[in-house]
Amino acid sequence: MENNEPQSTELNFNNRVPLENLQKTVEEIKAELSKIIIGQENFIELLIVALLVDGHVLIEGVPGIAKTITAKLFAKTLKTNFSRIQFTPDLMPSDILGTSIFNVKTTEFEYKKGPIFSNIILIDEINRAPAKTQAAMFETMEERQVTMDGATYKMDDPFMVLATQNPIEQEGTYALPEAQLDRFIFKIKVDYPSVEEEIKIIQTHHDRKGSKPQTLVNPVITPDQLLDYKSKIQDIMVEEKIIKYIADIITKTRNHPHLYLGGSPRASIATLNAAKAFAAILGRDFVIPEDVKRALVPVLNHRVILTPEREMEGMTTESVVNMITESVEIPR
Repeated sequence: MENNEPQSTELNFNNRVPLENLQKTVEEIKAELSKIIIGQENFIELLIVALLVDGHVLIEGVPGIAKTITAKLFAKTLKTNFSRIQFTPDLMPSDILGTSIFNVKTTEFEYKKGPIFSNIILIDEINRAPAKTQAAMFETMEERQVTMDGATYKMDDPFMVLATQNPIEQEGTYALPEAQLDRFIFKIKVDYPSVEEEIKIIQTHHDRKGSKPQTLVNPVITPDQLLDYKSKIQDIMVEEKIIKYIADIITKTRNHPHLYLGGSPRASIATLNAAKAFAAILGRDFVIPEDVKRALVPVLNHRVILTPEREMEGMTTESVVNMITESVEIPR
């Protein structure tokens, strides 16, 4: 008897890199944060991507839109240490890094570590501290170590800095130098919620009946799991044409008429790393152009500078980055 049933043409592709556990963990982190945080899906996903690729994040937004609480609750989903540092104009480098104290018993100086020695560090209002204190973060963020009195102290893994800043109130603030901005993989701009989201925020707050948000969020991921996921992301496949696509876009930022400063090779590497993490979160062991596109705006937000003329016209870095991206041919 002939079998007239239509034959399935669907092909099953098995990933070379097992990503099921990573995907499950990412969904669990999102589920824990959604208990409190409403409508910040992109913000949360970018935090997770930065964590997976060993990146630091600069968070910008007006007061009261859950920048700090999101960062704190995100840290709570990790079974690691957390430290919060409030930057103020009188903060000194030793207040962050620590200082050497004379021990009378041993008649020697002992290094007392500062709050920077933790796993997830939240720096609130990073642009409030003077340049001297901001500069103290350079070595720590890039090389993950602190050098004090000729001795080097390594940071524990994982090590991630989440820094917030307010774009409106500029009195008494110190703009971050470009060299420090370049240490952040992403600059995330957090906007006001929609009316529907605002209603849900108010309702959720009412339903909690005074209970603290931190008590409702549970740890999801251990340092060992995170280390395993990071190694898997390094194994994500990237074709040569995707690498050229990234290079073409970043190179165009350096000679674009609307930009005074373009992206550096560090921006190219950050885009590549973020694209690999986006692919992994979606369960793919290879990068596609859409992954690159998702990474470009947060990666370049703080790395490119508009010309004064375009800034006066109200143009944004996001619009220029999107303009450049559209002008580069997508690899097939």
